[in-house]
Amino acid sequence: MFYTYSQQWLLDRQDILRERQADLKVLTEEEYQKIMIFFANLIQVLGEALKVRQQVIATATVYFKRFYARNSLKAIDPLLMSPTCIFLASKVEEFGVISNTRLISTCQNVIKNKFQYAYASEFPYRIQNILECEFYLLEMMDCCLILFHPYRPLMQYAADLAKEESGQGSETVLQLSWRIVNDSLRTDLPLLYPPFMIALACLHMACVIQQKDCKQWFAELSVDMDKILEITKHILALYELWKSYDEKKEINAILPKMPKPKTSPSRFFPFMMY
Repeated sequence: MFYTYSQQWLLDRQDILRERQADLKVLTEEEYQKIMIFFANLIQVLGEALKVRQQVIATATVYFKRFYARNSLKAIDPLLMSPTCIFLASKVEEFGVISNTRLISTCQNVIKNKFQYAYASEFPYRIQNILECEFYLLEMMDCCLILFHPYRPLMQYAADLAKEESGQGSETVLQLSWRIVNDSLRTDLPLLYPPFMIALACLHMACVIQQKDCKQWFAELSVDMDKILEITKHILALYELWKSYDEKKEINAILPKMPKPKTSPSRFFPFMMY
């Protein structure tokens, strides 16, 4: 199963950039990244409001990234795709089906109360829009829905490291690395590297921050440290962007530049028009 996952959904950086060319004609690379961060934040807030597990939120975020790794932003409105990904992820991760009424009312409340700085009007979609969007999402992913996240390997690696270091400071390192894994969802890393390597990179970063000497432990893993450092650079680039990115002030100017889906006059629905 992991072989299939690796072959189909671990992409090359150049392939991702090539697929984004249509969007990057009207957006800078930085603006595109800020849009992706914004919608990852929206998925996070929606998931928390719906009281789903973090794994459901992570799966939804990766679904979202997968879709736009293969499609332009104008294919389907990301504001519609975000709750659709949560809706599908909650079923795949066996959290339980979120009721139609609760999903729409939560979207309306979240947009009105948490994201009013980005959207002046109400959430414009209805459950039939989300159900149709879910069909396109399933079709695009070729029903390859099972995801592997860094959380499980992270816990295994952290437990092994704690055993090696007699448990000193292990809980703090695990908590910090877990937060870094969550932050990595705001990058392209889930599309580029296998989950176990993301877990190791986040654990390595946490050890460095906590000034915990883990060189010998990593050396014994025989892992490609160049790859670990590549992942680290992606996460550090995110943190560098966050230093100067004020989402509430900036996103209002960026969203109008985003390529918009074509609309069909006969239907209240912006969708893929081929």
